[in-house]
Amino acid sequence: MTFRQDNRQHMLSTSPSKTAILANMQTVIQVTSGQLQKMVQYYAKYSGNVIPNGAIFSARTPTAHITGYQSGKVMFQGKGHSLEAAKWQTLTPASKAKHNSDSIPIDFKNWSVLGSDEVGAGAYFGPLTTAAVFVSEDDLDWVRQLGIADSKTLTDQKMRAIAPEIIARLPHHVVNLMPEKYNQLQPNNNVNQLKAISHNFALAKVLDKIAPAKPRAILIDQFAQRDTYYRYLSRSHQPRIISENVYFTTKGEQYHLSVAAASILARVVELNTLKQLSKDAGVTLPIGAGHAVDEVAAQLLRNGKDLSQFAKLHFANTKKAEHLV
Repeated sequence: MTFRQDNRQHMLSTSPSKTAILANMQTVIQVTSGQLQKMVQYYAKYSGNVIPNGAIFSARTPTAHITGYQSGKVMFQGKGHSLEAAKWQTLTPASKAKHNSDSIPIDFKNWSVLGSDEVGAGAYFGPLTTAAVFVSEDDLDWVRQLGIADSKTLTDQKMRAIAPEIIARLPHHVVNLMPEKYNQLQPNNNVNQLKAISHNFALAKVLDKIAPAKPRAILIDQFAQRDTYYRYLSRSHQPRIISENVYFTTKGEQYHLSVAAASILARVVELNTLKQLSKDAGVTLPIGAGHAVDEVAAQLLRNGKDLSQFAKLHFANTKKAEHLV
């Protein structure tokens, strides 16, 4: 499952260069010697006759070409490169231990970082909205002056005022998963899997926008363990999985301003979308999943509205609303 661009998603788009497209056709990972030997055995039936200098194996599966080097570097090429690499990234202890949620460097806040965050997962009405924002070292002082370090305490009004400045200056991308599409995907994908796909998609878009430059790190506001996150992406057959220099931590906005900026963008897009959905529904759609939500959902049903256009149907609020009609 992959996401397509939607004009309603408040996204910026760029056309990656030919060089960027070619670069995206490969994934390189670093593995331990023990893991490398396991890969040799695993790919033995796909082994080729020609092995490049410095390599200990070369294999070609139906979807990817894999070359493993004595240094522990393994290169995956071809249309299935990211999916094939993900098999080993989710299983490699070194990969999981490299950047866990407890090991954010002391000076991390001064790095060039691409951060991502999402909102709306716990709200019955409205979209699941995910944003990614790149803040370079050169832009850090400018972002600090916005006063967004503690983004979770900002009012909606303040965030609405700041968001246009972020959009105008910082490379970003927003995935706005509308209720109708959310309800189509959710039966086969739990909420955290939809989050993982959204984060990965948004991060990839921003990386394309800033190429050939690269962030020193990527910071995802954590909602799942690293191995679970990458397993979600592997299961959903993502054509490109972002895994280089990725850190996971909860309360990511406290560690870098990029996550704070992403949180603000996601929130403002969610609010704007909810405002439009309220207009379409003919009634103000409340945020959250409390009793007030049940009452409004019941009102929509009485008015003959299709809840799938406005709400996340798998929430318990749906049955509660039906009982109120």
